[in-house]
Amino acid sequence: MAGKKPLRFLTAGSVDDGKSTLIGRLLLDSRAILADQLDVLETRAAGAAIDLSLLTDGLEAEREQGITIDVAFRYFATRERKFVIADAPGHEQYTRNMVTAAAGSDAAVVLVDVTKLDVGSVADGRGALVELLPQTRRHALLAQLLRVPHIVFAVNKLDAVAEPANAFARVREALTAFAAAAGIVPAGIVPISALRGDNVITPSPLPGYDGPTLLALLEQLPDDIEPADGLALLPVQFVNGGAGEGGHGSGHRARVLWGRITRGSIAVGDRLTVFPSGETAVVAELHAASGRVERVEAGRSAGVAFDRQLDVSRGDWLAAPGSLAPSSRFSATLAWLDTEPAIVGRKYWLRHGNRWLQGRLGSVESRLDIATLAPREAGELAVNDIGSVTFETQQPVPVESFAGQRVAGALLVVDPATNRTSGALLVREPSL
Repeated sequence: MAGKKPLRFLTAGSVDDGKSTLIGRLLLDSRAILADQLDVLETRAAGAAIDLSLLTDGLEAEREQGITIDVAFRYFATRERKFVIADAPGHEQYTRNMVTAAAGSDAAVVLVDVTKLDVGSVADGRGALVELLPQTRRHALLAQLLRVPHIVFAVNKLDAVAEPANAFARVREALTAFAAAAGIVPAGIVPISALRGDNVITPSPLPGYDGPTLLALLEQLPDDIEPADGLALLPVQFVNGGAGEGGHGSGHRARVLWGRITRGSIAVGDRLTVFPSGETAVVAELHAASGRVERVEAGRSAGVAFDRQLDVSRGDWLAAPGSLAPSSRFSATLAWLDTEPAIVGRKYWLRHGNRWLQGRLGSVESRLDIATLAPREAGELAVNDIGSVTFETQQPVPVESFAGQRVAGALLVVDPATNRTSGALLVREPSL
């Protein structure tokens, strides 16, 4: 377990695909449930099968409605790895919560309920592809857009169909075709029964599938390592005004600028430029959680103390000199999550890294058709639409292409009137 970092993964899919039951099964079979919790569930069941979804549906409204509303996080560990599970809602109304869970995940497990699909039978001999549910397609596309490194499809409830091998083969064919058209390379397509536990932790032979169980597949997924060979980039999250003596002989306590290095590495003696001031200084001290260090690599938090005092605040950026190219107009993919449509010309609050600023939706070029994956003409974006847009910002910001940089290439869109998170903005062309 020491060889791999903990894997944070989300479960997604349509309503009642079995996400909460799957997580309950993982917790139960990995012995991550306390004895008193298990006693309560067995007492409620009164001799019947335990309702595993009760382990995750913690809100009263979730239990009453039988759906997941908020993102619930659960933890468990095996001999091979530690895991953090984000149980994302399946209902379209709560897609923004799924996006929140996906933004920090290493993997996405997209469940597909085989009982909701018209898979036919062997005798039918039909050649047409099975039609997947819109939420299955939408959640997979959102995971891909948010650059979740690994996407796994879990074909669930195969215990509830008459010909499980045929059903799995036809759904796998449809998922493979959809993934190829969307540019998704699945980490795996696994047949399971979350209710019975088949192929979740315990292998269950199914004709036509000889791959690993879902848990074994998750245990084997490679770590998503931040690129350490690029030019240094760090968004400032916190400024500590007195974390130690300054390293430049001034006698006063150095200001330490804390943040998570998103690219490259930072070492004592490096020159860094501050955005937006444009001032450049030398790293005199470098701090980590363990104390003072000489170098910190990408993916880890660092505290930077310069050789001279600069005006630096939360929301500023530290970068290798000459590496930032601020822009106030860029093209992007916009995943719209608000019930109020995205209207051209309207102003919104944007969050880029740890900085808040105002922006304006300049144009909507097209909307992605979830069914065909083709762009369609659109003048605005409705809830759960994914579109191609241009955005303008009140001040230049150091955006980069999201395809190459997840932190500098992503912005949150917030409605200034309601303070709702309205959309996720993923930069394509940093400058127009």
